[in-house]
Amino acid sequence: MSEPTSERPQGVIPHLSIDGAAAAIEFYKKALGAVEVMRVPADDGKRLMHASLKINGADVYVVDHFPEFCPSKGKISPPVHAGATSVTIHLEVADCDAAVKQAEEAGATVIMAPWDAFWGARYAQVMDPFGHSWSFAHPQPGGCQMNPAQQ
Repeated sequence: MSEPTSERPQGVIPHLSIDGAAAAIEFYKKALGAVEVMRVPADDGKRLMHASLKINGADVYVVDHFPEFCPSKGKISPPVHAGATSVTIHLEVADCDAAVKQAEEAGATVIMAPWDAFWGARYAQVMDPFGHSWSFAHPQPGGCQMNPAQQ
């Protein structure tokens, strides 16, 4: 695990609330090739106040659920508490099928098996053991490509 740098992350950063953040980090390492950048344990020695990961080159923050500090009165809670998630985190990968297989072998549930989507990508979705939804895709030859200015 590396020390935090003075560089501030840019862009939109998913901040995942999880019951069992330390276990989730280990899952994300196996399933998604995550690299742990840092973690800040809570005073109780069981939960994490904050952790920073790099997944597919992007920053992702992970935190244990702290209902005693959360003023949302249950409106913001881990998906397992809510019974659903309304967000899917998307990863562009080199091989969608291989990414799904890796995630499934690590404990994810395949929600949508890899398929050749009408927009020109090989696409799939999985649910991690902590209730978060992830999608994977890679472009198909001759499919729709992003404008280089948008990448």
